[in-house]
Amino acid sequence: DCPGKEGVGGRRRNLALLRDKLYMGQRRKTEPVVESTTTAGDHGTLRRSQSDRTEYSQKLQEKMAPQAGSSSPATLLQEDEGQVSRRMMAKRVKIIAELMQTEKDYISDLDLCIKEVIQPLRNKQIARFDVDGLFSNIELVHQVSAKLLSLLEEATTDVEPPMQIIGEVFLQIKGPLEDTYKIYCYRHDDAHTMLESYEKDEELKQHLRHCVQSLK
Repeated sequence: DCPGKEGVGGRRRNLALLRDKLYMGQRRKTEPVVESTTTAGDHGTLRRSQSDRTEYSQKLQEKMAPQAGSSSPATLLQEDEGQVSRRMMAKRVKIIAELMQTEKDYISDLDLCIKEVIQPLRNKQIARFDVDGLFSNIELVHQVSAKLLSLLEEATTDVEPPMQIIGEVFLQIKGPLEDTYKIYCYRHDDAHTMLESYEKDEELKQHLRHCVQSLK
């Protein structure tokens, strides 16, 4: 009912609309434009090329680096995210190193078992002693484990941590690992029963004890 009230309300609405338009215009200027380069039906290959690895590393480094010109809270948030990314990368490097060291120790144990136990027992050709039955396909286990370690070393030697693609190693050797350990696990109970029977035979037990002393 007051004169001029409608005019004041109209000006306020116009200012609000103008503010919204300016905000949307600013967003269009500042927001990045993401273009998809993925083509239909392109699922990639198991082995990454060097260019793919380099592009992956560059994108990861860009995500970790704080953006310039941001407001103080946003900059702090980006720095926190960068610290988290660096900690995760450092943790990943340690896990990979531990995995490789474990494989090296395992292969070393298998080497000792084959050289100090299996081969001497075979050479003795002891009657009533089934070496292959007792140790199953442990030599094949050694071979596939050595292949796994070789692939891990290939994926990590002279390769920057962000470009170390470890998962593909296990995908590549998945079949041989399954086939080898399937046989070993299937024969494990029979081998354990066989060992118990040998330990009850004093002569055979002496041969086993001699092998254990060689290991020590």
